[in-house]
Amino acid sequence: MSNEKQPKVRNKSTKRALSSILMAFESLVVFFATLVAFGTKVLGPTSDDAAKVWAVGLTLSVLFILTPAILGKPGSYAFGWVLQVAVVFIGVWVPLMYVVGGIFLCLWIWAMVAGGTIDKARAAYERNLGQ
Repeated sequence: MSNEKQPKVRNKSTKRALSSILMAFESLVVFFATLVAFGTKVLGPTSDDAAKVWAVGLTLSVLFILTPAILGKPGSYAFGWVLQVAVVFIGVWVPLMYVVGGIFLCLWIWAMVAGGTIDKARAAYERNLGQ
């Protein structure tokens, strides 16, 4: 008889992993869209307009980097949905972002559906394994 404790195996959510990866890539895309919006002077030539572009773009980029830390907590996936819609609306400034944001929105939907399905299947498998 050994008194060793078994290491606790932590189940990681596939839904959380997929959405975290997606958000990391999306933060880069939003940053590059910010560079495009700044370079094409979408709001106008003044420095105040440039500051608005940088404020919106960098805020969204930082939110995309920080959000995976809270995924899994109540309301966190709803916040992720809000960020996805915000990316689509960047298309107002950079029209190609309607397409790119739409692609990321579809990937987000896939991450939510596929990740949730895998997590449920894993939970059912572990329940049956314990019987």
